[in-house]
Formats: sequence, C-alpha cells, structure tokens
Amino acid sequence: MISPSDAEVRRGKGEKLHFVDVRSPAEFRTVHAKGAHLYPLEGIQPKMIVEKLGISPQAPVVLLCAGGNRAKKAAEKFIAEGIPDCLVVEGGTKAWEAAGLPVVRGKGVISIERQVRIGAGAFVLLGVGLGLWVAPIWFILSAFVGAGLIFAGISDWCGMGLLLAKMPWNQTTDVACKISSP
Repeated sequence: MISPSDAEVRRGKGEKLHFVDVRSPAEFRTVHAKGAHLYPLEGIQPKMIVEKLGISPQAPVVLLCAGGNRAKKAAEKFIAEGIPDCLVVEGGTKAWEAAGLPVVRGKGVISIERQVRIGAGAFVLLGVGLGLWVAPIWFILSAFVGAGLIFAGISDWCGMGLLLAKMPWNQTTDVACKISSP
C-alpha cells in the first residue's frame, strides 16, 4: 500500500513508477491520475503489462481503481503470477483526487458502484411494487437482490457490478483511452 501523496512524491523525485488504473474504460475516461495507463481488471494480464511497461523492483507498478478494492485484486493477480513489484494506492483515484494531485478529466459518467446501487434499488422497489399489486411471489425479487447485496458485502465480489461493467454505456471506442493515457 502507498498513499497518493507518497506515490506522487516518489514520481516527482524521478523514481520510475508505472501507474495502472484497473477501472472500467468509462470510469477512466471520467477522471484518472495523470500518467496512468488503463488495464481493466476484468481482462488484466500482469505478464503482458510487465513486458509492455517494464515493471521491475526498480520500476514498480502503482495500481489504482476508484477506492482501492479492485486495485487490491489486481495486486493479488500480479503476485499470483510471480510479480511482487506492485503498490496499491490507498483510497484509489478518489483519494488521489481529494489530495489535489494531478488528474486528467474527461466526459462524466456514473461510476459502477453507483450504477449497482441504482440497479439494486430499482429491483427492490419493483419487487415490492409487484408483490403488493400483482402477486406476493414477486417479493422474491426483492429478497434475491437483498441476498445478492449481502453476498457482495461478505465476499467482495459483485456479479451485478461485473455485468454492468460490460454494458455498452460503460465501454469506450476511444482506442487511446483503452490502452493508455498521457
């Protein structure tokens, strides 16, 4: 783990750090740390990134996501492939931006986390409404969503989030944004 300010200080001193953002292309397009490269967690290939960027003990990868959870999962994948030279930014891009560090801003988009909350809330209301006005069996929909939220909270794995990340509105056709950013 590394704080956003420590990462920026090290980069400012000329240390070779490779910033990799593991969020969705749409989230990356909205705002990202200056100099970060986009490699979404869903398809991350640590060995390919090492080859492309030149990750080493002298030039580690600095992983970012929105709040830190996806970056931790990416770090686990790097370590599982025998690449221990990775640092996770505490608090992710949110903390980076809050610290007033340099970011690149693009077109705004609703984060995956917010999309999950909106979707889950809509399904719960739909289940309650249909349960009250159509047939009580529809309450099962609300119970299913509630169980899914509990599972996501316990396991830190969210199927709805993974599904939403694949939706067309969360993709980009901007090739430069898919691979890296200045």
